[in-house]
Amino acid sequence: MASGGGSGAAPRASLLSSLASLEPSLARALDERVLELFLLRTAEMRRRRAREQEARARRLRLYLRRRKVFVLSALAGVLSIVKSNGTREMWTRDRPVEGGDFWQAAQRFSDDAWKSQFRVTRSTFDHLLQLLESAIARKKTHIRTPIDARRRLAIALWWYAQGEEYRLIAERFGVGVTTVCIILRQVTMAIVNKLFTRFVSWPSGERLDAAVRAFKGRGYPQCAGAIGTTHIPIVGPRENPQDYMNPSGWYSVILQATVDQDLTFTHVYAGWPGSSSSSTVLSSSDLFLKAEDQLQGALFPPEKSVVLGAVAIPLHLIGDASFPLKPWLLTGYDLRRDLSPAQRRFTYSLNAARSAVDSAFSRLKGRWSCLRKRNDIEVTAMHAMVSALCVLHNVCESVGDRCFPEWSAGGDRGPYGAFLQPDVVPCEGGQGSEGGAEAIRDAMAHNFLDIQQQPTTINGFTFTYED
Repeated sequence: MASGGGSGAAPRASLLSSLASLEPSLARALDERVLELFLLRTAEMRRRRAREQEARARRLRLYLRRRKVFVLSALAGVLSIVKSNGTREMWTRDRPVEGGDFWQAAQRFSDDAWKSQFRVTRSTFDHLLQLLESAIARKKTHIRTPIDARRRLAIALWWYAQGEEYRLIAERFGVGVTTVCIILRQVTMAIVNKLFTRFVSWPSGERLDAAVRAFKGRGYPQCAGAIGTTHIPIVGPRENPQDYMNPSGWYSVILQATVDQDLTFTHVYAGWPGSSSSSTVLSSSDLFLKAEDQLQGALFPPEKSVVLGAVAIPLHLIGDASFPLKPWLLTGYDLRRDLSPAQRRFTYSLNAARSAVDSAFSRLKGRWSCLRKRNDIEVTAMHAMVSALCVLHNVCESVGDRCFPEWSAGGDRGPYGAFLQPDVVPCEGGQGSEGGAEAIRDAMAHNFLDIQQQPTTINGFTFTYED
């Protein structure tokens, strides 16, 4: 044991002597390294402590915010119960209305005064309210009582019919300007979403037969509808305004539509920039795609065609010279050329029957004056707005709510000046013989009287032109 202890003491003594012999600079380096590690550890602990304090403060703020919301909600609930039978002192502000509360006074309007202001009869208004109430009504909450569906519909119809500024409508109906904008958008979308496919549909069956018979009675056979375009004034958009400048020198979007014998719209395609031609608008519409896509079939049943020699004349649409000549869309001959009597008779008869679409546009703009002024609605929303007004036009026509001629007096004029429709520009290349269209038109022209005199069978009954 003693010898072992002696042998271990010698290395330790040697180690101590070697440590004592270290240079003072190495000792200082070790001290600085230890100090650096100590400072780093201290800084890390401080940062961790600061993060913990920030997290505690954030949790406290969130707790206080939630408690505040809960207290305010509870207080609002208590107040709504206490004042459920009282009159609210806030949430809305009184707005001056010339001559008193217009909406209350409107309830006492005579039938003639009501139609003069809203451009629909009371019965049509109630019919529209029944169709749209579920889509435009808003639920009552503890915060406020919403504007009832009847007043919402009245606000939208007033703007459609009068084209009045939002500020004036807000004062008239005792609501905010923003509320007018919101209601107008909501009612417009409700009309499009709920009623468009119901009241704007392509003719078929008995409706198609009635249209053919009616156009034959107007002097043009084998016709199922007239197609046309009209320009709707707008405020020049910020993006690409030059695209919306039409040939008459004002900004517009184009409405392309087809109508039947009752001047109701059977197809509507709206919103194309005003600088576009009628042929461009047509070629981009779903109507053109359906007519040209053989997989979807023809626009009208092929069995209703009339065969003259080697030419089959199908049921077709008729349009002016701005449209291309197609087997399913016939246009008249250019009257500036040297035409035969048969060709002139055909062209005059086609133009007379085609005037149905112009009459429909006149009624549409006459009833809804907003289409005759510069609309400051977003260009992207014009399609829905114009489509909704076409739906309302069809609803009025279907229930016999007629449009007074004086509403359409003055043509396409708005409160900011005249908006004369651009002149008809003949379609380039529209006189071609694509798909035998020229042969069909020639056969129609030279056998026009024979086709007109042919009897038409509808629902088992035979009619002639004299009937």
